[in-house]
Amino acid sequence: MKLEYQGIIEDSSFILTNFNCAPAQQLLENKGLYKIIWARENDCSITVDGYSFLLKKHQILFSTTLNILDIPKKSGIIAIAFNREFYCIRDHDHEVSCNGMLFFGSSQPPVITLSEKEVKSFETIFSVFQEEFETCDHIQGEMLRVMLKRLLIKSTRLVRDIQGIQDLPSSQMELLRKFHILVEQHFREKHKVTDYAELLFKSPKTISNVFNKAGYPSPLTVINERIILEAKRLLLFSDKTAEQISYELGYKEGGHFSKFFKSHCDLPPVEFRESNPEKRKTV
Repeated sequence: MKLEYQGIIEDSSFILTNFNCAPAQQLLENKGLYKIIWARENDCSITVDGYSFLLKKHQILFSTTLNILDIPKKSGIIAIAFNREFYCIRDHDHEVSCNGMLFFGSSQPPVITLSEKEVKSFETIFSVFQEEFETCDHIQGEMLRVMLKRLLIKSTRLVRDIQGIQDLPSSQMELLRKFHILVEQHFREKHKVTDYAELLFKSPKTISNVFNKAGYPSPLTVINERIILEAKRLLLFSDKTAEQISYELGYKEGGHFSKFFKSHCDLPPVEFRESNPEKRKTV
C-alpha cells in the first residue's frame, strides 16, 4: 500500500504506507521525508542508522529526514511520511511544539508505547487519513494537515509523559526543547555547553540544573551524543575519510576528533568503520 497526496504548486508530499510494495520501499531512500512508524499488528525488527531495533507492537517511532531506515516487507507496520513542504515542523513550531521533542530531541529517534485507550485514538486518526485518500478535492491537503497536526500534538504530549517532564514549569520545559533544537542546528561548530548558554541567554549552571531536574542526561552528554551519531552515520553511510568527517564536525585537528570518538566508541573512527562492514551502505 502506498497512498500519496502531492501538492503540485508547493511540491508537498504526504504518504500513507505499510512498506509492502516496491514503490513504498523506495520511500526509505528518500532523505527529505519525516516518517512516523507504527507497529500496529506485531513486533517488528527494523534497522535505524545501521543498527537493529525491535519496535514492539503498538509502539510508534518518529524518524527525521536524517535517519536511515530499513523496514522489511510484510512487517505489520503502518506509517505516514511527509516532507517539509507539506508541513514544516520548524515554521509551525508554535502550533504543535514537536520540534525538539518528537524530532531532533535526542540522538536517537523517540519511541512511544500506546495504551489500549491511545491505540483506539490513533486507529481513528489513521482511519481518517485513509478515508481522505478516497476524496480528491481542493481541500484534501488541508484535511490531511489538520489530522497530522492532531497526531503530532497527541504524540508530543505522550512523549512528555514518558519522559516525566509534564510537571516541569513551562519555562523549563521550553528551555529543554530549545536546547535540543539549537544542538541540532549547531552541533557541527558548537561543542560546549557555554556556546548554547549564550544562545539561550542562560548560565550553563541554570541549564544543567534544569536537565538534572528533568532526569535528562547532562547538556554536554546531549551535545557529544549528537556529534557521535553524525560521525557514525558518515562512517557507515558515506565514503568520506575520517579526516574529512572530523573537519565536517568542527574539529580542526583529525587527532582530536579521533581521540574524542574513541573515548565514546572504544575504537578510533577508521577501526569503527572497518569493524562494521555489514552495516555499511553508501547513500
